[in-house]
Amino acid sequence: MTPLVPQRVTHRTRAAIAVGVGAAVAVAVFASAQPTMATPTLTMATAAAAPDISVANIKTHLQKLSDVAAANGGNRAHGTTGYQASIDYVKGKLDAAGFTTSTQSFTHNGKTGYNLIANLPGRGDANQVVMLGAHLDSVAAGAGVNDNGSGSATILEIALRYAASGEAGTKSVRFGWWGAEELGLIGSKYYVANLPTAERTKIKSYLNFDMVGSPNGGYFVYSEDPTRGATIKSTIESGFTAKNIDPDDANLNSRSDHAAFISASIPSGGIASLSLDPSKSSAQAAKWGGTAGAAYDPCYHQSCDTLSNLNDSVLDNIADVAAYAAWQLAGIGGGGTPTPTPTASPTGSPSGNVYTNANDVAIKDLQTSDSPIAVNRAGNAPSTLKVAVDIVHSYRGDLVVSLVAPDGTVYLLEDFANNDSVANVKKTYTVNASSEVASGTWKLRVKDVANADTGYINSWSLTF
Repeated sequence: MTPLVPQRVTHRTRAAIAVGVGAAVAVAVFASAQPTMATPTLTMATAAAAPDISVANIKTHLQKLSDVAAANGGNRAHGTTGYQASIDYVKGKLDAAGFTTSTQSFTHNGKTGYNLIANLPGRGDANQVVMLGAHLDSVAAGAGVNDNGSGSATILEIALRYAASGEAGTKSVRFGWWGAEELGLIGSKYYVANLPTAERTKIKSYLNFDMVGSPNGGYFVYSEDPTRGATIKSTIESGFTAKNIDPDDANLNSRSDHAAFISASIPSGGIASLSLDPSKSSAQAAKWGGTAGAAYDPCYHQSCDTLSNLNDSVLDNIADVAAYAAWQLAGIGGGGTPTPTPTASPTGSPSGNVYTNANDVAIKDLQTSDSPIAVNRAGNAPSTLKVAVDIVHSYRGDLVVSLVAPDGTVYLLEDFANNDSVANVKKTYTVNASSEVASGTWKLRVKDVANADTGYINSWSLTF
């Protein structure tokens, strides 16, 4: 986000195999000095089937951006090798997922900057566009993980999930990463100014994401386009309502990239994890958690804006609502009213005879990953135990999928198949587990036996 300026408003190695589509993830656990947040993490079940965006995937992208900064003088600022490497990373992910990408160059302060634009051919009406954007540059002082790696990584992961879904809406979805935002919203202004009038009118909604993982953060919905942006705002708010989160309005005084779109009469809105207020209020701390009287982001525009300067819960919730809003506004799956569904704990969540674990578990190259479900019921398991599996992976033939009973007995569900290059595993298996005591911890075990493709266990369940 641009600083406040007085008197001025700115702000596989396998041949012939495409590498990695949608939601590629190598999970990393980061130490974080974030406050404990009171808001539970919920997923949303909607007729539009908006995805549950994995915060682990987002943080994988953030690790890459942090590494880029570390290798390029400590930052990713306009006109630097760090910014160019950031563009290269995001573009590589999008190209591999099937997007058509373009870089748009501009000059500011004698240095060349770039915007990155991504469209997915054949998905929705190209004459009606829902656009998600975030600025990719940092300030010169540091890596800019929250400002604005968080927004850039979030819309990147949403883009990858959109590609992997295969879904098309009534509108197409476009993604943009802006350059030189920190120097006065230069990249987004250049993009909008160079859009022909006919192209401007195609953009029906623009959603902006600038700082969405603040360590003492909250939930703020843009309120600067009250007439044209009313539908965007109400859609975002309905997403938060589905998560039992009460957001506040935010007027950012046009200090981020939505400003250029508003000026061009393009309906605009967005989400942020902080406002222009100097600190979190007591009322906000009471409803969201965190520390009243403390800054939302004490490392704003400083060298300490690193991987430890994040709140996973805030980042996760905002990412889910952002995806929900995009799916709704683009008419993907036909829309629908969101209904909150609690995420299962690592030990599972029973519903009658069904036990589910909906927590994401990363599948890393050449490693084994387990997802547990704790079952507490009398007697033995049935001879027709149903095992429903939903795995997101870019090359399912790499995977060996098994059910592990509480006594350690392994039931093979899906074996390695070198020529099976299809993405994802979404099947229900029937297992004769009548010799097994039902009560105890069951595990879905996924072993990756080849390199260069990754993914995650999205969810799985047992039906007794």
